[in-house]
Amino acid sequence: MASALDSKLLVVMGKGGVGKSTIAAALALAAAGRGLRTLVVELGDQCRLAGLMAGNDTDEPADTARERELAPHLWSLTIDPERATLEWLQKLGGRVPGRMLAGSGTFQYFAAAAPGAKELVTMVKIWELTESARWRRRSRSYDLVVLDAPATGHALGLLHAPYTFGAIARVGPIFSQAQHIRELLEDPLRTSYLTVTHPTEMAIGETLELHADLHERVSREPLATIVNATLPRRFDAGELARIAALAHLEREPRRSAALAARTVHHRAAAQQRHLARLRRAGARVLTVPFVFAPQLDSHAVRHIGDALAHKLQARG
Repeated sequence: MASALDSKLLVVMGKGGVGKSTIAAALALAAAGRGLRTLVVELGDQCRLAGLMAGNDTDEPADTARERELAPHLWSLTIDPERATLEWLQKLGGRVPGRMLAGSGTFQYFAAAAPGAKELVTMVKIWELTESARWRRRSRSYDLVVLDAPATGHALGLLHAPYTFGAIARVGPIFSQAQHIRELLEDPLRTSYLTVTHPTEMAIGETLELHADLHERVSREPLATIVNATLPRRFDAGELARIAALAHLEREPRRSAALAARTVHHRAAAQQRHLARLRRAGARVLTVPFVFAPQLDSHAVRHIGDALAHKLQARG
Protein backbone atom coordinates (compact mmCIF):
# COMPACT_ATOMS: atom_id res chain seq x y z
CA MET A 1 0.00 0.00 0.00
CA ALA A 2 1.48 3.34 -1.03
CA SER A 3 1.72 6.23 1.40
CA ALA A 4 -0.49 9.24 0.73
CA LEU A 5 2.59 11.47 0.54
CA ASP A 6 4.01 9.34 -2.29
CA SER A 7 1.13 10.37 -4.57
CA LYS A 8 1.02 13.19 -7.10
CA LEU A 9 -2.49 14.16 -5.93
CA LEU A 10 -3.89 13.76 -2.44
CA VAL A 11 -7.65 14.44 -2.19
CA VAL A 12 -8.89 15.24 1.33
CA MET A 13 -12.67 14.80 1.56
CA GLY A 14 -15.43 15.09 4.16
CA LYS A 15 -18.48 17.05 5.22
CA GLY A 16 -18.14 20.64 6.37
CA GLY A 17 -17.10 21.28 9.96
CA VAL A 18 -15.09 18.10 10.59
CA GLY A 19 -11.66 19.72 10.30
CA LYS A 20 -10.98 18.78 6.68
CA SER A 21 -9.05 21.99 5.92
CA THR A 22 -6.93 21.55 9.03
CA ILE A 23 -5.97 18.02 7.99
CA ALA A 24 -5.16 19.17 4.43
CA ALA A 25 -2.94 21.96 5.80
CA ALA A 26 -1.28 19.63 8.30
CA LEU A 27 -0.41 17.01 5.69
CA ALA A 28 0.87 19.67 3.29
CA LEU A 29 3.16 20.98 6.03
CA ALA A 30 4.35 17.44 6.76
CA ALA A 31 5.12 16.79 3.09
CA ALA A 32 7.00 20.09 2.74
CA GLY A 33 8.93 19.26 5.91
CA ARG A 34 10.12 16.10 4.18
CA GLY A 35 11.48 18.13 1.29
CA LEU A 36 8.60 17.51 -1.15
CA ARG A 37 7.64 20.46 -3.35
CA THR A 38 4.03 20.69 -2.15
CA LEU A 39 1.07 22.72 -3.36
CA VAL A 40 -2.06 22.84 -1.21
CA VAL A 41 -5.19 23.77 -3.16
CA GLU A 42 -8.65 24.93 -2.16
CA LEU A 43 -11.67 25.94 -4.21
CA GLY A 44 -14.28 28.67 -4.09
CA ASP A 45 -14.38 31.87 -2.07
CA GLN A 46 -12.84 30.64 1.17
CA CYS A 47 -9.11 31.19 1.57
CA ARG A 48 -8.40 29.48 4.87
CA LEU A 49 -5.37 27.28 4.26
CA ALA A 50 -2.68 29.93 4.40
CA GLY A 51 -4.16 31.16 7.67
CA LEU A 52 -4.26 27.66 9.14
CA MET A 53 -0.62 27.12 8.30
CA ALA A 54 0.20 30.36 10.07
CA GLY A 55 -1.93 29.35 13.06
CA ASN A 56 -4.73 31.81 12.25
CA ASP A 57 -7.93 29.91 11.39
CA THR A 58 -9.71 32.69 9.53
CA ASP A 59 -10.59 33.50 5.94
CA GLU A 60 -7.74 35.40 4.35
CA PRO A 61 -8.51 38.32 2.01
CA ALA A 62 -5.12 38.28 0.30
CA ASP A 63 -4.79 37.37 -3.37
CA THR A 64 -4.53 33.58 -3.37
CA ALA A 65 -5.49 33.09 -7.03
CA ARG A 66 -1.80 32.67 -7.83
CA GLU A 67 0.55 29.98 -6.59
CA ARG A 68 1.98 31.62 -3.51
CA GLU A 69 4.96 30.48 -1.47
CA LEU A 70 4.15 30.05 2.23
CA ALA A 71 7.25 28.28 3.52
CA PRO A 72 10.22 26.31 2.15
CA HIS A 73 8.89 23.69 -0.30
CA LEU A 74 5.30 24.81 0.31
CA TRP A 75 2.90 26.84 -1.87
CA SER A 76 -0.85 27.49 -1.82
CA LEU A 77 -3.46 28.22 -4.48
CA THR A 78 -7.18 28.95 -4.54
CA ILE A 79 -8.64 27.92 -7.89
CA ASP A 80 -10.93 30.52 -9.45
CA PRO A 81 -13.12 28.73 -12.06
CA GLU A 82 -13.34 31.79 -14.32
CA ARG A 83 -9.61 32.30 -14.34
CA ALA A 84 -9.06 28.56 -14.87
CA THR A 85 -11.52 28.67 -17.79
CA LEU A 86 -9.59 31.45 -19.51
CA GLU A 87 -6.33 29.56 -19.05
CA TRP A 88 -7.86 26.38 -20.44
CA LEU A 89 -9.39 28.15 -23.42
CA GLN A 90 -6.06 29.80 -24.17
CA LYS A 91 -4.47 26.34 -24.23
CA LEU A 92 -7.18 24.98 -26.52
CA GLY A 93 -7.21 28.04 -28.79
CA GLY A 94 -3.48 28.41 -29.29
CA ARG A 95 -2.89 31.94 -30.49
CA VAL A 96 -6.55 32.95 -30.10
CA PRO A 97 -6.91 34.93 -26.85
CA GLY A 98 -8.79 33.06 -24.11
CA ARG A 99 -11.09 36.02 -23.47
CA MET A 100 -12.14 36.03 -27.12
CA LEU A 101 -12.99 32.33 -26.94
CA ALA A 102 -14.84 32.79 -23.65
CA GLY A 103 -16.96 35.52 -25.24
CA SER A 104 -17.86 33.46 -28.29
CA GLY A 105 -21.43 32.28 -28.73
CA THR A 106 -20.37 28.67 -29.06
CA PHE A 107 -18.59 28.60 -25.74
CA GLN A 108 -21.36 30.53 -23.97
CA TYR A 109 -23.86 27.95 -25.22
CA PHE A 110 -21.59 25.13 -24.10
CA ALA A 111 -21.09 26.57 -20.61
CA ALA A 112 -24.81 27.25 -20.14
CA ALA A 113 -26.05 23.96 -21.55
CA ALA A 114 -23.52 21.63 -19.91
CA PRO A 115 -24.09 21.02 -16.19
CA GLY A 116 -20.77 20.65 -14.43
CA ALA A 117 -18.74 22.73 -16.89
CA LYS A 118 -17.09 24.68 -14.05
CA GLU A 119 -16.33 21.44 -12.25
CA LEU A 120 -14.68 20.04 -15.38
CA VAL A 121 -12.55 23.16 -15.83
CA THR A 122 -11.54 22.97 -12.17
CA MET A 123 -10.50 19.35 -12.57
CA VAL A 124 -8.54 20.22 -15.72
CA LYS A 125 -6.64 22.80 -13.66
CA ILE A 126 -5.97 20.30 -10.86
CA TRP A 127 -4.69 17.77 -13.41
CA GLU A 128 -2.45 20.43 -14.97
CA LEU A 129 -0.98 21.23 -11.55
CA THR A 130 0.12 17.60 -11.16
CA GLU A 131 1.92 17.53 -14.50
CA SER A 132 5.70 17.81 -14.73
CA ALA A 133 5.41 19.93 -17.89
CA ARG A 134 3.06 22.78 -17.03
CA TRP A 135 1.11 24.79 -19.63
CA ARG A 136 2.96 28.00 -18.93
CA ARG A 137 6.69 28.25 -19.28
CA ARG A 138 8.61 28.71 -16.04
CA SER A 139 5.70 27.41 -13.97
CA ARG A 140 7.10 25.24 -11.22
CA SER A 141 6.29 21.55 -10.98
CA TYR A 142 5.24 19.87 -7.74
CA ASP A 143 5.94 16.54 -6.12
CA LEU A 144 2.56 16.58 -4.37
CA VAL A 145 -0.70 18.48 -4.81
CA VAL A 146 -2.97 18.37 -1.73
CA LEU A 147 -6.59 19.18 -2.61
CA ASP A 148 -8.83 20.43 0.19
CA ALA A 149 -11.97 19.22 -1.58
CA PRO A 150 -15.31 21.01 -1.10
CA ALA A 151 -17.98 19.50 1.14
CA THR A 152 -18.98 15.94 0.34
CA GLY A 153 -21.72 16.40 -2.29
CA HIS A 154 -19.84 19.07 -4.23
CA ALA A 155 -16.63 17.03 -4.03
CA LEU A 156 -18.30 14.00 -5.61
CA GLY A 157 -19.74 16.17 -8.38
CA LEU A 158 -16.28 17.61 -8.98
CA LEU A 159 -14.67 14.19 -9.26
CA HIS A 160 -17.42 12.86 -11.52
CA ALA A 161 -17.33 15.79 -13.98
CA PRO A 162 -14.70 14.27 -16.32
CA TYR A 163 -16.76 11.08 -16.56
CA THR A 164 -19.87 13.06 -17.51
CA PHE A 165 -18.07 15.08 -20.17
CA GLY A 166 -16.14 12.07 -21.42
CA ALA A 167 -19.47 10.43 -22.20
CA ILE A 168 -20.83 13.56 -23.91
CA ALA A 169 -17.73 14.42 -25.96
CA ARG A 170 -16.60 11.16 -27.60
CA VAL A 171 -13.76 12.82 -29.53
CA GLY A 172 -11.78 16.05 -29.51
CA PRO A 173 -9.81 18.00 -26.88
CA ILE A 174 -12.53 17.87 -24.21
CA PHE A 175 -12.72 14.10 -24.46
CA SER A 176 -8.91 13.85 -24.40
CA GLN A 177 -8.54 15.95 -21.28
CA ALA A 178 -11.43 14.21 -19.55
CA GLN A 179 -9.64 10.94 -20.25
CA HIS A 180 -6.39 12.28 -18.74
CA ILE A 181 -8.25 13.31 -15.58
CA ARG A 182 -10.02 9.96 -15.27
CA GLU A 183 -6.69 8.15 -15.57
CA LEU A 184 -5.24 10.37 -12.84
CA LEU A 185 -8.18 9.86 -10.46
CA GLU A 186 -8.25 6.09 -10.94
CA ASP A 187 -4.49 5.49 -10.68
CA PRO A 188 -3.58 4.39 -7.10
CA LEU A 189 0.08 5.22 -7.74
CA ARG A 190 -0.71 8.85 -8.60
CA THR A 191 -3.83 9.71 -6.57
CA SER A 192 -4.76 8.94 -2.96
CA TYR A 193 -7.99 9.74 -1.14
CA LEU A 194 -8.41 10.48 2.55
CA THR A 195 -11.73 11.05 4.28
CA VAL A 196 -12.09 13.15 7.43
CA THR A 197 -14.88 12.79 9.97
CA HIS A 198 -15.92 13.17 13.62
CA PRO A 199 -16.58 10.26 16.01
CA THR A 200 -20.36 10.70 16.08
CA GLU A 201 -23.07 8.39 14.81
CA MET A 202 -24.30 10.78 12.12
CA ALA A 203 -20.83 11.75 10.90
CA ILE A 204 -19.69 8.12 10.69
CA GLY A 205 -22.83 7.17 8.76
CA GLU A 206 -22.24 9.97 6.26
CA THR A 207 -18.60 8.92 5.90
CA LEU A 208 -19.57 5.36 5.05
CA GLU A 209 -21.96 6.73 2.42
CA LEU A 210 -19.10 8.83 1.05
CA HIS A 211 -16.92 5.72 0.76
CA ALA A 212 -19.63 3.94 -1.20
CA ASP A 213 -20.17 6.95 -3.48
CA LEU A 214 -16.43 7.32 -4.07
CA HIS A 215 -16.24 3.69 -5.14
CA GLU A 216 -19.21 4.17 -7.45
CA ARG A 217 -17.94 7.42 -9.01
CA VAL A 218 -14.21 6.71 -9.48
CA SER A 219 -13.81 3.03 -8.51
CA ARG A 220 -11.51 3.92 -5.60
CA GLU A 221 -11.42 3.41 -1.86
CA PRO A 222 -10.00 5.89 0.69
CA LEU A 223 -6.47 5.14 1.78
CA ALA A 224 -7.56 5.97 5.33
CA THR A 225 -10.26 7.72 7.34
CA ILE A 226 -9.02 10.38 9.74
CA VAL A 227 -11.27 10.81 12.77
CA ASN A 228 -10.88 14.21 14.40
CA ALA A 229 -11.47 15.19 18.03
CA THR A 230 -11.25 11.73 19.60
CA LEU A 231 -11.13 11.32 23.38
CA PRO A 232 -8.79 8.83 25.10
CA ARG A 233 -9.99 5.98 27.33
CA ARG A 234 -8.51 7.14 30.64
CA PHE A 235 -9.94 4.82 33.31
CA ASP A 236 -9.80 1.08 34.00
CA ALA A 237 -12.53 -0.92 35.77
CA GLY A 238 -11.14 -0.27 39.26
CA GLU A 239 -10.87 3.45 38.70
CA LEU A 240 -14.41 3.58 37.34
CA ALA A 241 -15.69 1.85 40.50
CA ARG A 242 -14.00 4.45 42.69
CA ILE A 243 -15.37 7.27 40.49
CA ALA A 244 -18.88 5.82 40.87
CA ALA A 245 -18.50 5.82 44.65
CA LEU A 246 -17.35 9.43 44.67
CA ALA A 247 -20.28 10.45 42.47
CA HIS A 248 -22.67 9.51 45.30
CA LEU A 249 -21.00 11.79 47.80
CA GLU A 250 -22.85 14.91 48.87
CA ARG A 251 -19.66 16.91 49.29
CA GLU A 252 -18.41 19.21 46.57
CA PRO A 253 -16.14 19.50 44.61
CA ARG A 254 -15.32 15.75 44.66
CA ARG A 255 -18.81 14.80 43.54
CA SER A 256 -18.73 17.24 40.60
CA ALA A 257 -15.28 16.01 39.55
CA ALA A 258 -16.45 12.39 39.68
CA LEU A 259 -19.55 13.14 37.61
CA ALA A 260 -17.45 15.00 35.03
CA ALA A 261 -14.97 12.11 34.83
CA ARG A 262 -17.78 9.59 34.37
CA THR A 263 -19.35 11.73 31.62
CA VAL A 264 -16.07 11.97 29.73
CA HIS A 265 -15.59 8.22 30.05
CA HIS A 266 -19.04 7.46 28.63
CA ARG A 267 -18.44 9.87 25.76
CA ALA A 268 -15.08 8.25 24.94
CA ALA A 269 -16.70 4.80 25.07
CA ALA A 270 -19.40 5.93 22.63
CA GLN A 271 -16.72 7.26 20.28
CA GLN A 272 -14.94 3.89 20.36
CA ARG A 273 -18.15 2.16 19.32
CA HIS A 274 -18.43 4.51 16.33
CA LEU A 275 -14.79 3.83 15.40
CA ALA A 276 -15.48 0.10 15.61
CA ARG A 277 -18.31 0.57 13.12
CA LEU A 278 -15.86 2.17 10.68
CA ARG A 279 -13.36 -0.65 11.13
CA ARG A 280 -16.01 -3.32 10.64
CA ALA A 281 -16.78 -1.70 7.29
CA GLY A 282 -13.13 -2.19 6.30
CA ALA A 283 -11.91 1.37 6.82
CA ARG A 284 -8.37 2.06 7.93
CA VAL A 285 -8.89 4.44 10.86
CA LEU A 286 -6.40 7.08 12.03
CA THR A 287 -7.34 9.22 14.99
CA VAL A 288 -6.50 12.82 15.90
CA PRO A 289 -7.02 13.61 19.60
CA PHE A 290 -9.31 16.37 20.78
CA VAL A 291 -7.35 19.59 21.32
CA PHE A 292 -8.50 21.62 24.33
CA ALA A 293 -7.78 25.03 22.83
CA PRO A 294 -9.91 27.75 21.17
CA GLN A 295 -7.84 27.43 17.97
CA LEU A 296 -4.80 25.57 16.70
CA ASP A 297 -1.50 27.37 16.37
CA SER A 298 1.00 26.55 13.63
CA HIS A 299 2.96 24.28 15.95
CA ALA A 300 -0.14 22.17 16.68
CA VAL A 301 -1.02 21.92 12.97
CA ARG A 302 2.54 20.77 12.18
CA HIS A 303 2.42 18.23 14.99
CA ILE A 304 -0.85 16.77 13.68
CA GLY A 305 0.58 16.55 10.16
CA ASP A 306 3.80 14.85 11.27
CA ALA A 307 1.90 12.32 13.40
CA LEU A 308 -0.49 11.46 10.55
CA ALA A 309 2.32 11.25 8.00
CA HIS A 310 4.18 8.83 10.28
CA LYS A 311 1.08 6.64 10.66
CA LEU A 312 0.43 6.66 6.92
CA GLN A 313 4.05 5.82 6.15
CA ALA A 314 4.19 3.12 8.81
CA ARG A 315 1.38 1.26 7.06
CA GLY A 316 2.62 2.21 3.57
